[in-house]
Amino acid sequence: MRIERSFVLLPTHRSLTPETTVSTSSADLRSSRTGSARTAQKGQQTRATIVDAALGLASQKGLEGLSIGAIADLTGMSKSGVFAHFGSREELQISVIREYHTRFEEEVFYPSIREPRGLPRLIAMFGRWVKRVSVEIDSGCIYISGAVEFDDRPGPVREALADMVHTWHTGLQRSILQSRDEGHLRADTDPRQMLFELHGLILALHHDARFLRNPGALERAERGFMNVLDRYRTPAPADTP
Repeated sequence: MRIERSFVLLPTHRSLTPETTVSTSSADLRSSRTGSARTAQKGQQTRATIVDAALGLASQKGLEGLSIGAIADLTGMSKSGVFAHFGSREELQISVIREYHTRFEEEVFYPSIREPRGLPRLIAMFGRWVKRVSVEIDSGCIYISGAVEFDDRPGPVREALADMVHTWHTGLQRSILQSRDEGHLRADTDPRQMLFELHGLILALHHDARFLRNPGALERAERGFMNVLDRYRTPAPADTP
């Protein structure tokens, strides 16, 4: 009797080979990294959306007007969703201050420093500062409104706000000093005093235009700046007969 044996073709278990194991592990790692990157990117986008909504609300109602619940309503998110990105109201307020400062630098500081050192740069810095404040008449300047809210309230929010204002003032004062060094301003110019006077013009503009609604406040601020420059500017050499 002839016995026929049946043969079964067994599948090749490539996953058991070292090469395949390494390949599979690498693919899993790449997939994991891609997923983590997408999650991180989505988290950053959500956080940016929250900060943008909070900045708009703070411009209208002040930093004290911010709350996790209010931002949740604005963004259509749950309170827990907002809380996951900002563990506290204080952290949200500080993030808004930093975002405001970033936008201020992009609109006022960085374009101005492209101007030549000295008076051209100083004029550009003040001009863009006035322009931004004039645009914020209806919404409000967080530097100014925040100072009113936190002038007598020590803590991280006040420190963050003061640091941002000091940073801007330092840049403006440096420009005044450079203008003096370039010979555009008198040698006896006190940069701190001139900065004080320029800041006073901005506060007066904000007060008269936003609070009193006085027409012509912008023109008076610009005229005041020219008056300050005339007092500090290096006199032109007298014509010799």
